[in-house]
Amino acid sequence: MAYKSKGFKEPTNSVGNVAELFAGVGGFRIGLARAGWKTTFSNQWEPATKVQHASDVYVAQFGEEGHTNLDIAKVKALPKNIDLLVGGFPCQDYSVAKTLNSSKGLKGKKGVLWWEILRLVNGQKPRFIFLENVDRLLKSPSNQRGRDFAVMLKTLGDEGYSIEWRVVNAAEYGFPQRRIRVFIVATRLKKGAKKSTPESVIAKTGILARALPIEKLTDNLQEIDLDQEADEISAKFNKGQDKSPFLNSGYFIDGVAYTVKSQAKLASNPVVLGDILQPDSQVPDEYWVEDKRLKEWKYLKGAKSIERTHKGSGVTYNYAEGKMAFPDLLTNPSRTILTGEGGTTPSRFKHIIKTKSGYRRLTPVELERLNGFPDEWSQMNAEGKVVTDAKRAFFMGNALVIGLIEQVGKVLAMEIKSK
Repeated sequence: MAYKSKGFKEPTNSVGNVAELFAGVGGFRIGLARAGWKTTFSNQWEPATKVQHASDVYVAQFGEEGHTNLDIAKVKALPKNIDLLVGGFPCQDYSVAKTLNSSKGLKGKKGVLWWEILRLVNGQKPRFIFLENVDRLLKSPSNQRGRDFAVMLKTLGDEGYSIEWRVVNAAEYGFPQRRIRVFIVATRLKKGAKKSTPESVIAKTGILARALPIEKLTDNLQEIDLDQEADEISAKFNKGQDKSPFLNSGYFIDGVAYTVKSQAKLASNPVVLGDILQPDSQVPDEYWVEDKRLKEWKYLKGAKSIERTHKGSGVTYNYAEGKMAFPDLLTNPSRTILTGEGGTTPSRFKHIIKTKSGYRRLTPVELERLNGFPDEWSQMNAEGKVVTDAKRAFFMGNALVIGLIEQVGKVLAMEIKSK
């Protein structure tokens, strides 16, 4: 059966209102709409660029109502009727594209955006907050593993929230991409509310546990005391230690973070890369790799050891790379889409597949499908102009897997309906 993308439709009877920060081309909005939520406010702004490509695509798909294209520092406040605040806040300071030694964390240029999120939370106190980031967040910066996340937990907790987190691999839940991200869900505390044990929240009763089931906890629950002031945590947390104390699952409440390793309950019928491909007849000529360039692609994908000289010290060293699959296997989920996926230039990190017609790169539609977007979602901007394929690939490298957002959104919808 040919792959069919799910479309987008605003809910007619919404369960609640959403504010979407760092909106990109609308992944959170699509997934939450499928779960019954209506996005009434959104903001997308990219610094250091005149043309706001992602914002233009967002407006083309959703319209201008409720949307802003501003530096978040200039967003004065959230609307008063917001129930859920969401955002995949910029991850440049934590990205695996940089070495840990170059990660600046909260002190980095974009890392300070956390304080803007906190400012907006403080002014409105939405009932729920749902954030997404790279899993590197749990162990940055390199000289104080886990400090950034500890400060986030502490400062958001001080606003009156309990917080769940989980490192999620989309492929484990049946989606066709091995995209690993940390999901953070905060719930505004209510006085007198019955409290569950941290282990129960993480494994069974929490929002993330119900949305993304856990097979088992594979380690003992550990406690991390975060009762100090945020500036003290920032200065002293985990100094001199090689590893972050934050494991792949956890729960924070009343100044204490509880963390444990968990194993996902694997999907029984996963979608794989081969399932989402367009027919070869629909693939433009520029996506096919010429035979004379295959050698270059194979070299870049292969294992190698290259002698290099450090620019500062002049010391010579060997730079080693392991072997990558060539071509990418159609029977497995894809590797993570990166922002540099577009363009014809051979690259170690771009996907290359082999079909009956030969070797080729993935098309923009196939990249959209790997994240769960409707076909051709990012094709046009607000002025009706065609967006370049390289820019569309960049959008998908920055995007999230919409199906995961939908699953979490459905549990949040049940929560808001039950109170």
